[in-house]
Amino acid sequence: MSIIEVRHLKTLSALRETGSLVEAAERVHLTQSALSHQLKDLEEKLGCLLFIRKTKPVRFTSAGLRLLQLADDVLLSFRSAQRDIQRFAEGESGRLHIAIECHSCYEWLMPTIDHFREHWPDVELDLSTAFGFMPLPALARGDLDLVVTSDPQDIPNIEYIPLFQYESQVALSRHHHLAKKEFLTPDDFKKETLITYPVEAERLDIFKHFLNPADVSPAKVRHSELTLMMMQLVASGRGVCCLPNWALTEYTNRQYVITKSLGEEGIWCKLYLAIRTDQRNNAYMEDLISTASKTCFKNLKGILAPEL
Repeated sequence: MSIIEVRHLKTLSALRETGSLVEAAERVHLTQSALSHQLKDLEEKLGCLLFIRKTKPVRFTSAGLRLLQLADDVLLSFRSAQRDIQRFAEGESGRLHIAIECHSCYEWLMPTIDHFREHWPDVELDLSTAFGFMPLPALARGDLDLVVTSDPQDIPNIEYIPLFQYESQVALSRHHHLAKKEFLTPDDFKKETLITYPVEAERLDIFKHFLNPADVSPAKVRHSELTLMMMQLVASGRGVCCLPNWALTEYTNRQYVITKSLGEEGIWCKLYLAIRTDQRNNAYMEDLISTASKTCFKNLKGILAPEL
């Protein structure tokens, strides 16, 4: 009998994606003790360690990395086969109309959409931004099928599936007078021009979780639909902006801007996929949700697994 089983590959894959034994155990629906025992038993049978204990994130040994390569190949084949069987059982056609409230989400959403189109070619897919309307009521009415949002509302028959946690950070010019501060306070914005996407202030993290509770308003609000344009304005000292930490990584790596946390602890938010409860068990909806989660953790830096 083979020493390595599919459950081992799923466990190692979860450990890589979450970075900790506790979160990996939750991902594969085991207790931490049971997961630790499973891994220790596998290591004893293989005669080598698969990862270094007490490291965060987890560091894998050469043997562990080789098994992760195997897991990527095998689990992909399993998911593909399961997807095909579901299509045979339930039919391949349908509709999936998506709206996004997070404009910078295109970085991970487009690879997800590409994957989805490849595997569900007969599903009618439409994608739009949610700048000009309220998408969650439209989802409840049936005008939409899925909404990407960080602002869940209590609406009957709407389910929110958490994707990940992210920190809302402020981008500043490298020469900004606030650049030397360890973190920013609400009062720091009283004389600043805040550059945002063209949506209502109450739907933006910086207002909802930081400025409004302190009863503070920026000196001026300026709108831009393009993240790149926002970065150009910030880099040239024409204002500051607040975006998810993963959306700012590209620009901080190029030393285009610097980032600061909102408050000493930072403001951490969750991104959700909102769907109607009657669609939760739809085959292609489940496939999109699974693909979106994997794509996020593969492509985005600085995000954390959601606390369920």
